Amino acid sequence: MSRVFAYCRVSTLDQTTANQVQEIKSAGFDLKPSRTIAETVSGSVPAMQREGFLRLLEKLEDSDVLVVSKLDRLGRNAMDVRSTVEHLEQLGVRVHCLALGGVDLTSAAGRMTMQVLGAVAEFERDLLIERTQAGLKRAKSEGKTFGRPPALSQAKRSEVITKIKAGIPIAQLAREYDTTRQTIMRIRDSNAD
Repeated sequence: MSRVFAYCRVSTLDQTTANQVQEIKSAGFDLKPSRTIAETVSGSVPAMQREGFLRLLEKLEDSDVLVVSKLDRLGRNAMDVRSTVEHLEQLGVRVHCLALGGVDLTSAAGRMTMQVLGAVAEFERDLLIERTQAGLKRAKSEGKTFGRPPALSQAKRSEVITKIKAGIPIAQLAREYDTTRQTIMRIRDSNAD
């Protein structure tokens, strides 16, 4: 007979996992306190790096069932969730998500659902990249500069070049202009003919 485990996660100490536990019980899963793993950890931490989730993995065996209230309890993004579900499937663990109608994510229908969610996540990521690139292109066309401002003004850079040509050592120039040797060497290299 399959054992039922629950993984419940909240992000902050002022939140509680009680609602997640109640949801799982209300869905008809026979849940024992010893098989409920609750932890407080940011969703930005991958599941395989969470202390509570790793303790859960040590308990799970072939044919067990893991229930979560929502997909985001399992991972920080679609790729992390998919990787986590695939790992659990390799262990022979079925994964049910209540927010997706209780579907077993390791079943054929569940894998299809995961693929659709992954495609949507990839589409959203691609849109974000396109918007970011369009914004950068627009900003460049408006004359905005990017990156860290130069360590030395153009006038000081010219002085440095003159002094390098006069044979003054890099380390001495770095001290004189209160900057790093790497900065002086970059100025030297950018003006080498």
